[in-house]
Amino acid sequence: MCTGQCSRSIGGSLYPLAIISILCNIILFFPGWDVKYAKDDSITEEVKYMGGVVGGLMVLVPAIYIHMAGSQGCCAGRRGRFLLIVFAAVGVAGALYSFIVAVLGLKNGPYCKVLGLIWMTPFKDKKDSYLSNHNLWGLCLAPDNVVEFNLGLFSTLLVTSGLQLVLCGFQMINGLCGTCAQKGVL
Repeated sequence: MCTGQCSRSIGGSLYPLAIISILCNIILFFPGWDVKYAKDDSITEEVKYMGGVVGGLMVLVPAIYIHMAGSQGCCAGRRGRFLLIVFAAVGVAGALYSFIVAVLGLKNGPYCKVLGLIWMTPFKDKKDSYLSNHNLWGLCLAPDNVVEFNLGLFSTLLVTSGLQLVLCGFQMINGLCGTCAQKGVL
C-alpha cells in the first residue's frame, strides 16, 4: 500500500479511538453517574492522571496530521515522512501514557467507601486480585457499582490505547519504510 493510502487509513482509524479514550476518562470522573463524588474528590487516583484525555489528545493531533498528509498523496517526500514519524511518535507516547494509566487503574481498583464510613482503595497492593475474585467487589459500598464502572471504562481505555499504540507504531514504520507508487516510480 502506498504511504499516503496507509496514512489516510491510519489517521481515519485513530479519530474514533482518541474520542473514545477522551470520553471514557471524562465519564470516569462521575462514578455511579453522580457529580457529588467528583466534587468531594472521592474518585480513583488514576482518573485524576487523565490518561484518556491527555493520551487521547496526544493521539488526536497526530491523527489529524497523518490523515491530512495521507490525503495529499505520498506524504510530501522525505520532509513530510519525517514529520509523519515525529507526529506518530507523539501518538505512541500518548497511547503509552493512556495504556499505563489504564493498567494501573485496573490493577489498583476503585476508590470507594468501605465499612460504611472509610474511603480507600481496598484492592491496592493486595495479594489476591479483585479482577478474578468477584466476591471482593462487595467491599465497595459507595458509589454504587463502582467496581464494574471502573472495570468497564478502564478496560475500554486499555483496549483503545493498545490499538492506538499499534497504529501509531505502524505509522512510524510506514514513514520510515514507506514507498510512494506514483507514475510507475517506487
